[in-house]
Amino acid sequence: MKNDRLKLVTAMVIFGTIGLLRRSIPCASAVVALVRGVVGTAFLLFWRTFRGRRFHWAVLKNNALLLFLSGALIGINWVCLFEAYNYTAVSVATVCYYMAPIFVILASPLVLRVKLTLRKGICAAVAFGGMVLSSGIGSDGGAAWRGIGLALAAAAMYASVILLNKRIEGMEAEERTAVQLFAAALVLLPYVLLKTGLPTAAELSGQAILLLLVAGILHTGVAYTLYFGSLGGVSAQSAALLSYMDPVVALLLSALVLQEKLSLLAWVGAGLVIAAAVASELGESAD
Repeated sequence: MKNDRLKLVTAMVIFGTIGLLRRSIPCASAVVALVRGVVGTAFLLFWRTFRGRRFHWAVLKNNALLLFLSGALIGINWVCLFEAYNYTAVSVATVCYYMAPIFVILASPLVLRVKLTLRKGICAAVAFGGMVLSSGIGSDGGAAWRGIGLALAAAAMYASVILLNKRIEGMEAEERTAVQLFAAALVLLPYVLLKTGLPTAAELSGQAILLLLVAGILHTGVAYTLYFGSLGGVSAQSAALLSYMDPVVALLLSALVLQEKLSLLAWVGAGLVIAAAVASELGESAD
């Protein structure tokens, strides 16, 4: 169980850097999302082949519907979130996107028949309050509602993926992730072709190609394998709360790497998020 939590936290740290990476890639959001799906799938297929691992087709067939649905939601989630960054501040999009854990915590009693404990409820409220403080939402005179709507749509997709993955059984993390990323790419391909078209080699610099590969291998293939591999040993509510590590990392990197100033309230908010995530795990022997 501790190993599963470590995997989850590691995945969240990696995910926390995707906003910085996205800002440095001169491609449409849908194209970046498609590349994540294609490169992530290719990487995992290569890795499984290198290790001599085969797909378990009978198990895959039993979970086919859930795999395709969750994969499609992952792809749409990426597009919505990346587009949200284009219409509103990253901090505002982030706090809206991280309504997803709240959605999971509230939905899990109905969907997964998991009891919502008082501790989880309080920690969820504290974590969300910390995210509001960290984002500085409202301090810039308002936000673009289109960006907020896209971020909330991405949050709904993310929450759905968490809940769907709790129902997928008997599959290794790498195997599951490869199929889901392939499904995400399949859903995104016609969207990209119709809306933006694929970029030509002349339009991509060496740096852009390198960053796209990093996004596909590290931020997708590796991170999602760790993430999905952790869900079997961590409750949906705990996974939702620990996922708040992602935006905190994003805020800290913005301050350290981009030299963006964080207010005192932002630092207090980041502390509340971390404290709530830790407190939610203490004494929860049932998880």
